[in-house]
Amino acid sequence: MATIFRDLSYRYQWLYDAIARLAALSVGGEARFRQLALQNLTLGAETKVLDLCCGSGQTTQFLVQYSQDVTGLDASPRSLERARKNVPSAKYVEAFAESMPFGDGEFDLVHSSVAMHEMQPLQLRQIFQEVYRVLKPGGVFTLVDFHRPTNPVFWPGLAVFLWLFETETAWELIETDLQSLLAEVGFQPNNSEATQQPKLYAGGSIQVIQVQK
Repeated sequence: MATIFRDLSYRYQWLYDAIARLAALSVGGEARFRQLALQNLTLGAETKVLDLCCGSGQTTQFLVQYSQDVTGLDASPRSLERARKNVPSAKYVEAFAESMPFGDGEFDLVHSSVAMHEMQPLQLRQIFQEVYRVLKPGGVFTLVDFHRPTNPVFWPGLAVFLWLFETETAWELIETDLQSLLAEVGFQPNNSEATQQPKLYAGGSIQVIQVQK
């Protein structure tokens, strides 16, 4: 169930941003955190990018620095209103991630930043199938999200954060093998990656995945 802290963080942008910046300190700050999943990718002005579950544009603001063709998708009208003000150079679409209003093979890159932990297990599979559909052949899907810590020192901080600001779906995600789920959908390791295993940061509490259609 959602907590009062979660409700407040979504209602007040400044509170959400403060929490995000604080959490990102574990990997060197918010700018680095928002671009972790973009490492080793070749992006240009013409790269067609989808910021999946873009929220208020926290990652969109960095994506538009790489590409002039960035679309943000989110199901929340309030978030999209904020995103349009925060990053007016991107395009925005209001829709659910599991049923995207795009044609097959439209995007070179689909990126998701700390959003998949909001989804139920069935939604995750549907979303990954949709991502696969809207990607061009050879297109890349990148995501950054929570992960079960490999260093026990990081467990208390992650646990408190999830208890205060997240729901049971976040706990389910850190027990989910996302790599296997993505492979079932049809994704392969990205060319720049030797394996499909995630890169882990902050004592294993954050995972970054890059896969290819």
